Amino acid sequence: MSKGTLFDKVWDAHTVGTLPSGQTQLFIGLHLIHEVTSPQAFAMLIERGLSVSFPERTIATVDHIVPTEDQTRPYADSLAEEMMQALEKNCQENGITFYNVGSGSQGIVHVIAPEQGLTQPGMTIACGDSHTSTHGAFGAIAFGIGTSQVRDVLASQTLSLSKLKVRKIEVNGALKPGVYAKDVILHIIRKLGVKGGVGYAHEFAGTTFEQMNMEERMTVCNMAIEGGARCGYVNPDQVTYDYLRGRDFAPKGDDWDKAIAWWNNIRSDADAIYDDVIVFDAADIAPTVTWGITPGQGIAVDESVPTQDGIAEDERASAEEAYRYMDLAPGQPIQGTKVDVCFVGSCTNGRISDLREAAKFAKGRHVANGVKAFIVPGSERVKKQAEAEGLHDIFLTAGFEWREAGCSMCLAMNPDKLQGRQLSASSSNRNFKGRQGSSSGRTLLMSPAMVVAAAVTGQVTDVRELI
Repeated sequence: MSKGTLFDKVWDAHTVGTLPSGQTQLFIGLHLIHEVTSPQAFAMLIERGLSVSFPERTIATVDHIVPTEDQTRPYADSLAEEMMQALEKNCQENGITFYNVGSGSQGIVHVIAPEQGLTQPGMTIACGDSHTSTHGAFGAIAFGIGTSQVRDVLASQTLSLSKLKVRKIEVNGALKPGVYAKDVILHIIRKLGVKGGVGYAHEFAGTTFEQMNMEERMTVCNMAIEGGARCGYVNPDQVTYDYLRGRDFAPKGDDWDKAIAWWNNIRSDADAIYDDVIVFDAADIAPTVTWGITPGQGIAVDESVPTQDGIAEDERASAEEAYRYMDLAPGQPIQGTKVDVCFVGSCTNGRISDLREAAKFAKGRHVANGVKAFIVPGSERVKKQAEAEGLHDIFLTAGFEWREAGCSMCLAMNPDKLQGRQLSASSSNRNFKGRQGSSSGRTLLMSPAMVVAAAVTGQVTDVRELI
């Protein structure tokens, strides 16, 4: 039974009561909404004659359907325009703050909330989007929820949830050059499997995470959900506070000092009891790339696609399906695999530090012939910052396309889609069949630096060779 962990402290602080089902009714401090999962939820409220209880605790933006090239309204996609109009109407009628395109603060929901200081330690956060776990990087407990739960939060500011067990995942040591936060989480998911975290909250601890900046921690927590965990978090520390200080919604003056005291208090105790503890060594982690159709089917870039005898028996059927779908043979080196499209962006890797790192490897090089490569900032603020630093010039000179903020090809609910059997090197979070907009399109997940290495060589390449 977990005791003295941040998860327990935050859960207990937000418990409204215990329901007859045995579930906890949990107060939600911040509710983030976007255009895809909110229209039906608002419609359900109207059907029941309910209103939004705490509009000041709800923040909206548009990200999934927004085009990253031509943003002229009405959008060419009539369904996208319909979703946009519904969100605009629902926010206006309910007094909800909406960061629309052109506001200067629009972007991917899991990018804009942290950069504005909306995401803070000790909060409970919910959003109708799988990757809400991102916000756990701040020491928040953040859940992706379904449409009916979006309705529940709008109506009551609470969720009914079963309490999770807590697993501590410790990674210790310094990461080698060319190895990034994306490689760390892909390595963890590879080792524990995509169902390894089911029923758990994952606490990411150890010297490796302590040395990471906030954006790196967000990358790790973002993909906790891909390893089956309901949420993932890092205990707040000085790195967290330095990031938050001075941001739009961060506490100011005396409130800042009070907030720090509270945030320090909710950290997991030194003698906290966990339901499970797993330890990894950072020295064992290499640049990692997925070869299959789940985020758990990953290997080091200098390894070969696993053969059946190297795969657990219960995962062999999935491996067979992956070999066929990906057109990759068991034992084939992943390095040298030709790529068609290279995408840097998404709520996993579309922040300013991701773009800075990608630009290092784009500078002085050029996208290979026949490869389409594009960079999509995670928010309007990230785009503005990148342009102020001249990163866009580096990308454009190197033959990359420079786009407006949005989810882009990660889910491809917009014009950014793979065509046919194209193979994509992607800094996003899911490599499911058809995920990037083509029912037969193929996705290899990797770090932004690895995506750029693939773009400039035309094939999967070990980024360490470019250092």
